[in-house]
Amino acid sequence: MPAKRPIRNRRAPLRSARSASRYLVALFSAIVVLILPTSGSTPDWAGESTLLTLPRVPWEGGPAYWKQFPAADAAGWSSPDFFPIVAWYNGISSDGEAQYDKALGINTYIGMDASTPYSLFADNGMYWIGPALNDTFTSGSKNWVGAFLDDEVDGRYTPEEGRAHLRELSHAAGKDGRFSYANFTQSVLSKDMRPADAEAYLNDFTDVVSVDMYWYTVPFCSAVPYRENYLAAIPQNGCRSSASYGTALTMLRERDAADGRLQPLWQFVEDLNGGPGDQPFTANITPAQLEGAVMSSLIGEARGIVYFNQSLSGPCQGGSVLRLSQVEQDFCGAGQASAVGRIDALIKQLAPVLNTQSFAYSFGPNLRTMFKVSGDSAYIFSMMGAGTSAGQRSFQLPAGVTGRAVEVVNENRTIPVGAGGAFSDSFGSEADYHVYRVRL
Repeated sequence: MPAKRPIRNRRAPLRSARSASRYLVALFSAIVVLILPTSGSTPDWAGESTLLTLPRVPWEGGPAYWKQFPAADAAGWSSPDFFPIVAWYNGISSDGEAQYDKALGINTYIGMDASTPYSLFADNGMYWIGPALNDTFTSGSKNWVGAFLDDEVDGRYTPEEGRAHLRELSHAAGKDGRFSYANFTQSVLSKDMRPADAEAYLNDFTDVVSVDMYWYTVPFCSAVPYRENYLAAIPQNGCRSSASYGTALTMLRERDAADGRLQPLWQFVEDLNGGPGDQPFTANITPAQLEGAVMSSLIGEARGIVYFNQSLSGPCQGGSVLRLSQVEQDFCGAGQASAVGRIDALIKQLAPVLNTQSFAYSFGPNLRTMFKVSGDSAYIFSMMGAGTSAGQRSFQLPAGVTGRAVEVVNENRTIPVGAGGAFSDSFGSEADYHVYRVRL
């Protein structure tokens, strides 16, 4: 894994003091959506009662989750229009730099030079997760929403030492109205780690959690012999694929759910190269792969995206990929930066949809899909099934969705729906995705 600079944060909220509160918020939200339209939705269509009988995908409560953290709530994180898109180590030293990042869809930062004034966040509507960088950060700094406990503790300590370390950070944090977040390595998804140790890491200290595993660009997928021992199988012939990012979310949710409480799961995606600097270069993620990895993460129910913004090996390196794309003409990662902007624009456009609870429904074989309803429309986020070949796919709409045309979002085309509620579309590669909107 990349050698990322750890941040030791002494201001993370105490998890044990709030676990009951988080559970009640999630439980209340889960009950409400079974009775009322989901957040951001005001359906008024004939199929409402039919669709509401479909099972729902378990979730932590959506935008309502953030209401239990006064800092995040006051900053607008509980709005259905907000979706966290985070840059890992992308320092800002001017309004122009912050606005460039904002144009690419970034709204939050983790990792920053200690001299960065708080005003750069406040003046540009950007958010900070981490410690107080300097004395311009105060308890009333509205755009300072969260505390970052530490990075990859499971890869740097024994389980006993790691838990003690995180416990110390949590206890030292106090109660300041900010949520606590930590990132872990893929070890917590592996059967090589005792389930009790992995579950303790993911459930005992945080309010938001993520795992970093850069499937497209790390040497792991090319290892000979190949050895994977994850909670869900990732065969070598499908390891370097967008599907692996979604599978990682599925495994992370399994670990997170072990204590009966759910928290938002965020996903790391490399915006250029995720391979360790001390190992042979494998590849850079392509622009199409980057978008596919993000979409697969969303379909896997990611509630936030974190871009690993450093490239530590290969011919195109840099400590801040997005910043280099701003200041260097003909930058070798310009295509990837543009892809960040495209997929983030789609996330922002569909945030009110993404922030609703998904229905559990299978549209057909050889597909990975997420099904949501918002307003007067149903939305299908779709990609090819893991390990399947490119080509045509058939979709069967559930009862209650009676639209006779499917709009392919941002593709300027529609697809007719047959009398039986079926339609088909093609996928050119494993990283391809389509988002369909069907009027209800």
